[in-house]
Amino acid sequence: MADVATRAGVSHQTVSRVLNDHPNVRAETRERVLAAIRELGYRRNMVARALVTRHTRTLGVVSFDTTLYGPASTVYGIEQAARAAGYFVSMVSLKTIDTAGVRDALGYLAEQAVDGIVVVAPQRSAAPALAGAPTDIPVVAVEGSHTGDVSVVSVDQIEGARLATRHLLDLGHETVWHIAGPSDWLEADGRIEGWREVLSAAGRKAPELLSGDWSPRSGYEAGLRLAGTPGVTAVFVANDQMALGMLRAFAELGVRVPEQISVVGFDDIPESEFFTPPLTTIRQDFGAVGKYSIEVLLRQMEAGAEWSQERHVVPPRFVARTSTAPFRA
Repeated sequence: MADVATRAGVSHQTVSRVLNDHPNVRAETRERVLAAIRELGYRRNMVARALVTRHTRTLGVVSFDTTLYGPASTVYGIEQAARAAGYFVSMVSLKTIDTAGVRDALGYLAEQAVDGIVVVAPQRSAAPALAGAPTDIPVVAVEGSHTGDVSVVSVDQIEGARLATRHLLDLGHETVWHIAGPSDWLEADGRIEGWREVLSAAGRKAPELLSGDWSPRSGYEAGLRLAGTPGVTAVFVANDQMALGMLRAFAELGVRVPEQISVVGFDDIPESEFFTPPLTTIRQDFGAVGKYSIEVLLRQMEAGAEWSQERHVVPPRFVARTSTAPFRA
């Protein structure tokens, strides 16, 4: 930094102000300092900076199985929001979410002196680990349980299921079948709850619940079963990948969508508008989830020991396409 100051003909403090984007630097001086930085190939020593400021400008993120669309999109939204706020991200990706794995990840990130941690925790098994999260580092859970002591940012899964189920009933279908996600997933629980709530309010009996594992294969197998079940005219599927598998099963067995069975998915993956037929679905705003999770984390970091628990729920959006149609007897 001293070499940069000498080359630019300014003080050491002026170089520091330029590097930190301080507004009280004349444009001509700023450009002269930046030119000197380019000429000398100067890079700040972030380790030394962290020792002085006690901040690394790095946030930790704990996630798992980022091949799934939801977790992968959530992580991307978090990373983009962190970068926009001037932070880098240190990622720990776990194969499965369990107490030991999450606690190890939290401990590792704490040792890296990250300024805060976001945990993508859509499974019930993550709750005990979050209950034991470090108390000296702010932690925010994304899609986690709302019953613990950690701040949570999530999409309103219950409302998304309400929108899907209500749409199908409004089209005149007597009831709506549901293919749920895995039993340990909080998101799957929320979608089941919203589905049942709307059917109950309408005085309709909930059919037998079918479950999958989020994969197209599990949706395909459920579709084979539903195609042979009398009286099925409407299905709400807990994610778009399972809906894709179900549509394939229906096509193979000659079941026409939406003429015979209407289908609604969840997520609005980029491919869903190119399904046959294009899929009516529920869109999750992963960009908003990332934005709010970083905003909550930064507020906790600024508040220090005085931080307060927050709950932020992102509303879903109904996306109408051509996989649903009015019931015809």
